[in-house]
Amino acid sequence: MPIGHISIGSNINKEKNIPSSLIALENEFGALITSSTYETESVGFAGANFFNLIAVFNSKLPVKTIGKRLKRIEVEHGRVHGGHKFEARTLDLDLILYGDLIISEGRLQIPRDEITHYAFVLEPLAEISPDLRHPVSNLKYSNLWESFDKSDLKRHKIETSS
Repeated sequence: MPIGHISIGSNINKEKNIPSSLIALENEFGALITSSTYETESVGFAGANFFNLIAVFNSKLPVKTIGKRLKRIEVEHGRVHGGHKFEARTLDLDLILYGDLIISEGRLQIPRDEITHYAFVLEPLAEISPDLRHPVSNLKYSNLWESFDKSDLKRHKIETSS
């Protein structure tokens, strides 16, 4: 059964939307394993800081079905689609990996380019799946994170109470 990795982000009402989205994702896909949550500065626009994390799940569902369910959860959390790529949002859910699939069909892209371009995706991914290999480069996510340019990063791990 393929293992899916979802990148989760929010900078509007994030203290409510992140936990609520995890419940919705569990209702859709079953048990999740989650990375730590990181607070990061907005990228590409001036705005409130984001909470970002990765959730891992197992599924036999087709990729397009998963994508539709993620979009529905976003909308249920007040997300309005059709705006700019870089803007404030209540919830952003992106399927960034699905097993070792490589897909590039219009807007459907797996693995997502964001993995190697943005710390807010790569850092929690390297934390939760350090030995997993990128399906295109075949490099471990831990190695990709090690070599990532961290000179301008402004982020920190959010401590959560259990």
